[in-house]
Amino acid sequence: MLQLKTAGSIALDNLGEKLSFPPRWETQEELEDIVNRCHRAFLDERFNVSKQLGGLFLVAELTDRAIRTGEQEHMDNPSMSSAKKLEMIVALERMNAMMRLYPGYISVIEPSIRTIARQKHRPARILELASGAGGLALAIAKKVKQHELPAEITGSDIVPEYVDYCNEQAEEKSLPVQFKTINAFGMDFHEGCECDIILLAQSMHHFSPGQLARIIVQSRMHGAQTFMGLDGHRGIDLVAGVPLTAMLQGIPLLALDGLTSARKFYSEIELDMIASIAMGRKLECTFFSWPLTVLDLPLQEKNPSSNTP
Repeated sequence: MLQLKTAGSIALDNLGEKLSFPPRWETQEELEDIVNRCHRAFLDERFNVSKQLGGLFLVAELTDRAIRTGEQEHMDNPSMSSAKKLEMIVALERMNAMMRLYPGYISVIEPSIRTIARQKHRPARILELASGAGGLALAIAKKVKQHELPAEITGSDIVPEYVDYCNEQAEEKSLPVQFKTINAFGMDFHEGCECDIILLAQSMHHFSPGQLARIIVQSRMHGAQTFMGLDGHRGIDLVAGVPLTAMLQGIPLLALDGLTSARKFYSEIELDMIASIAMGRKLECTFFSWPLTVLDLPLQEKNPSSNTP
C-alpha cells in the first residue's frame, strides 16, 4: 500500500517536465543538496497527483504521510553510551537470526557474487558497510568457509565497539572475515581496499536521500562494480511487524527503534530516483523480495551522459 507506484510514476514524469531529470551536479556536497531537494519535491508532487486521482490513491498517500518520519533511531543518538548501543545491536542480531533472515539475504546477493566470480576468475570481493553486530557478514563468511560461495567478505562499521565485537565473533567461530572501522558516509578507508560489491543491508533508511546518493557515488569512485542495498519493504505489514518482533527482545528502546525504522523505509521509486541522480541517468534498479526492497545497481557501465566523477 505504501509503494504508491501509480501516483509516484506520474509525479516523477511531472517533475521531469518541470526540470531536467536527472539534474546535473558537480560536487558531492551539491549532489547531496540536489537529491534532498528533489526528494522533497517528489513527495509534494506525488501528494498533488494523489489528490487529483482521488479515492484509494489519496487514502494511500495520506496514510504514507501519517506514517513517514524523519526521527532518529535511539541507537543513532550520539548521547547513548557505547555499551547500550552494543546491547541493542546484539539484540537486533538475535532478532534477525530468530527470523532466519540471512539465508534469504544471501540468496538475493548470490547471483551477483557468482556472476562477478565467473567474470574475474577469482572470488568476488564484498565490503559490507554499517555491519552492526555483523550477522550478515558472518553468515556469508560461513558459506565461504563451507566452499558454498565464491567470495571474500569484509565487514565494517563506524562504531569501534561494534567492530571489536564482530572481530571477536569471527575469531571465536573461526570464520574468514575481518571487520574494519569505516564511515559509510565518508568512505574513509585506505585506497588499497579493493572490492567488487559494496553492500548496505538493513541500513539505507538510516541515511538521508542525499547521503545515500553520496554513498553510491563513493562506491563507484572506489572501483566497485555493484552497489547492493537491502532494506525493509515500505508497507503497513512491516510498520506493524518490525516493532512487534523487536518487542520479543525485551528492550523497549529497540521496539521503538523498530517502529521508527519501518516508518523511514524508502519505497522502490524513491530509491530509483536517488540512484538515477547519483548515476546521472534514469534508472529502474529496484525489486521486491519479501520482506526486502533491493537496490541492485551496476556502477561501472559506460554512459556519456553521466555526470558522476
